[in-house]
Amino acid sequence: MTKFTIKDFRKRFPDDASCLEELMQNRYGNVSLCTDCNKETIFHRVKSRKCYECQWCGFQIHPTANTIFHKSRTPLTDWFYVMYLMTATRSGVSAKEVERQLGVTYKTAWRMCHQIRKAMSEKPTLKGDVELDETYVGGRGGNNKRGRGAENKTPVFGAVERKGNLKASVVPNVQTKTIQPIINEIVEKGTNIMTDEYNIYNSVRKNGYSHEVVQHGIKEYVRGNVHTNNIEGFWSQLKRGIRGTHVSVSPKHLQKYVNEFAFRYNQRTETIPMFDRLLHNLVKP
Repeated sequence: MTKFTIKDFRKRFPDDASCLEELMQNRYGNVSLCTDCNKETIFHRVKSRKCYECQWCGFQIHPTANTIFHKSRTPLTDWFYVMYLMTATRSGVSAKEVERQLGVTYKTAWRMCHQIRKAMSEKPTLKGDVELDETYVGGRGGNNKRGRGAENKTPVFGAVERKGNLKASVVPNVQTKTIQPIINEIVEKGTNIMTDEYNIYNSVRKNGYSHEVVQHGIKEYVRGNVHTNNIEGFWSQLKRGIRGTHVSVSPKHLQKYVNEFAFRYNQRTETIPMFDRLLHNLVKP
């Protein structure tokens, strides 16, 4: 991935005008035809407002309209800086840290982070060799058991394509009737699926997939090409990130954080900066 350092960020976005110009380019490109007067035109920036207007008829284009920046009193430079922090660090940034760095209220910082996380929700289609697994996220309590059968923890199901994308979903339970429809939705038919021996995956073969199993119960973790190490590595990264950066996450908002970590994971081989991909998601129709 192309490096995008804090020096690069400050040089590219020194003020709100440069941020607005970036939004204009992402949403409309080098627009040259006015849809109101149907003339070839140049859209000039209106300095007193966050918009551009046609040089002939004064028709205005608002790059922030219908985005998280619309009607926000928070400067665009602050929004962009939080986006930079969330894409430049492996585990993201907490709302408390945003509060400290920007000097805003915790409520404002929390809202900004969650609005940005909405743009990190993607639905890739997986194929080739795909690993499936489930994990449990949450604090201690109940029987203090780890993994399956743990109390006070929220189940999360995930699927990752080898050298490809990942999709993870918070689920109400890990029963076949819950998991199989998710598999059918995100994994292409005919895909080679790899799992552990948990019986919820017994139905994947009759749903149009090939299925190979690694027997964790007998301490078998790799058998040739058969393993679930990639998805388990992501679970480890997710849990470390939540504990280290956010301390704890409520089940109500857990999906947003899972999406955030999955988004960063899926950008690991991209050539463009992760910031640009996030900005594109934020302003696309």
